[in-house]
Amino acid sequence: MTPDTEPPLLERALSWVPFVVSAALVATAVDLAMRRPTLGLVLAELSLVLLVPQLLQRRRLRRVLRSGDVDAVLSAWESSVERVPHPETMAPLITATALAAHGLGERARRALDLARRGPVWEAAIEQRLVLDTLLSVFDGDPERGIASAAALERLPLPSSPFLRSRVAGLRSAMGAFARAFAHRTAAGDLTTLKSAARQNPLVYWAMRYAAAVASIDGGEPREAARLLRGAPHWPRDSAFAAFHEEIAAHAVAP
Repeated sequence: MTPDTEPPLLERALSWVPFVVSAALVATAVDLAMRRPTLGLVLAELSLVLLVPQLLQRRRLRRVLRSGDVDAVLSAWESSVERVPHPETMAPLITATALAAHGLGERARRALDLARRGPVWEAAIEQRLVLDTLLSVFDGDPERGIASAAALERLPLPSSPFLRSRVAGLRSAMGAFARAFAHRTAAGDLTTLKSAARQNPLVYWAMRYAAAVASIDGGEPREAARLLRGAPHWPRDSAFAAFHEEIAAHAVAP
């Protein structure tokens, strides 16, 4: 979530190899299937072997992130968090962000207290502002959340095309998130929130609840009810438990 966490160029290039190779194999297989069906079938199977496992792994991770089960999320990330650079600072920050994204403010703050302060902490300004925006809203102080989100949007964007659009999208969504709970939704915010929910599964429910609030404020209770559909049963210490009850009371068809 910060330019500092961008993987090395070689690692990013290698991560695309299976997709590029599989796409080339599919194109070749289509051509050969018309001329030599047996060989074409073999190449098609090879492309599936390369592509399908990665797609299935991504789908499994998205399901876990949308499940509302924060312990499952932390378990899925455990090995990756252990290998993150500067784990004494970044591991608690990542854990706190995951907890906050599930409305667990107190647990997030306890995790954050374990982070070592220093140059890495200062450099992780993007992660800290995202976290502060979430926690401010859950504390009932959306105006502070709006200020944190505004500071977030003023940060320079990363130069990498792999990150620029995703970072910009998430920053805009954090502003829309805070404005929704302040009942100050701006034009385009609802679309931004729905898009962020699709693209950033970690904040899927945070964005859905904000979109539901914006829908109610916009006189669309049916849409709010749709956005709540499939929500997990939140623990009582999650802010989402209270949000769900309050929003559901208004999210009914007139």
